[in-house]
Amino acid sequence: MVGLVLVSHSVKITEGLKDLTAEIAPTHKGIISAGGMEDGAIGTDAIRISEAIRQANDGDGVVVLADIGSGVMSAETAIELLEEEDINVKFADAPLVEGTIAAAVSAMVGSDIEAVIKAAEDCRGAKKIL
Repeated sequence: MVGLVLVSHSVKITEGLKDLTAEIAPTHKGIISAGGMEDGAIGTDAIRISEAIRQANDGDGVVVLADIGSGVMSAETAIELLEEEDINVKFADAPLVEGTIAAAVSAMVGSDIEAVIKAAEDCRGAKKIL
């Protein structure tokens, strides 16, 4: 199953999102929180994110979703750090909450990495109020 790595400046955001997603996609066990710094402080860490990618990888690939600014840059750096490793890891340009939920459901039903990314990225234009 395609793994997911959640990146935010706040560990509370990624842990909470992981909990929410577990309710919606309960059989997906490869969702890894990589929010905040090692000590729980606000920030992002490319090394921490690259370790989360390794943990989320079961051979079907890993999709990384991030919040804003340096979270995106740290995620991109983490992916670059793994270029020598045999991990199919890609970044989804998607809203963190909606994209994570859509990606998790897509992965849970057996979609490949490209379909998981598409599910996440299709959330970019979702309207919440009609």
